[in-house]
Amino acid sequence: MGSRAQIRILTVDDHPVFRAGLSTIIGSEEDMRLVAQAANAVDAIAEFRRHRPDITLMDLRLPGTNGTDALIAIRGEFPLARIIMLTTSDSDGEIKRALRAGAAAYILKSMPQDELLGVVRAVHAGKRTHVPPEIAARLAEHLGDEDLTGRELEVLRLIRDGCRNKQIADRLAIAEATVNFHIKNLVGKLGANDRTHAVTIAVRRGLLQI
Repeated sequence: MGSRAQIRILTVDDHPVFRAGLSTIIGSEEDMRLVAQAANAVDAIAEFRRHRPDITLMDLRLPGTNGTDALIAIRGEFPLARIIMLTTSDSDGEIKRALRAGAAAYILKSMPQDELLGVVRAVHAGKRTHVPPEIAARLAEHLGDEDLTGRELEVLRLIRDGCRNKQIADRLAIAEATVNFHIKNLVGKLGANDRTHAVTIAVRRGLLQI
């Protein structure tokens, strides 16, 4: 098969062994070619600009800027970029954020090799967002849940950082009663027992970074 028919791929992962594994897998396929690799978001953006790959396999957990932020930066510059999130994280908050940002697929590193290659080919052929059954099930668990607002997330971050309600009010320049209102809402939305439990749930769901 001629190189013109090959799917040109960029891989982004900070684990050298996993990158090497992907290189071997891609190298064994006649219709695919690995054009570049990157270990962080900055390099990923630079390599994308340089090679304009057909498909990018992007890890979510990268040093510094995470994979979704790298995806947003790349698609801001190249709106037609086809980026597949390949990760160990099945947190519904991270899945939603990546898909909303335009990820062409969200798949787990535990996926069998043949299925991974199938997703790459499907996305390259123009198939719309691919989400495997286990990811779809995780999203369905929280389908009816109301999203936290930007302000509620700000309050939650400050709770995570150890701030008391009055300190949160001072930081955000709002009344303490308003902070209490936001905490009541976010605790309810997350199904938490209290503000500390809310942080635990939000971290587990990928809505909040540790």
